[in-house]
Amino acid sequence: MHSGTTDPAYPTVEVVITEELDASSVPRFTALLNEAADMRPEHLVVDLAQCPFIDASAIGMLLDVHRRMWTAGGRLTLRSPGPRVARTLQLARVEHVLLVQ
Repeated sequence: MHSGTTDPAYPTVEVVITEELDASSVPRFTALLNEAADMRPEHLVVDLAQCPFIDASAIGMLLDVHRRMWTAGGRLTLRSPGPRVARTLQLARVEHVLLVQ
């Protein structure tokens, strides 16, 4: 291990989601968010303002990314979900795990 590998490479990395997060798009977004997490940011922000829909498979993926960020000493924030996405997150009872702003 090189010295300094625990220092975050970037303070914040943002990913903007502009389409539905569902079973068909989860593999692509998993790859994208893992790539973002590989950058070792202190803070990974997933902007959901333009995301029209989220399903259980996508929530599971976000929880996985959250765990990965937490383990690495970072954090994941879901930003600006619209009313429908916010309601789905609330129904899934993930607001006590995932930071939603």
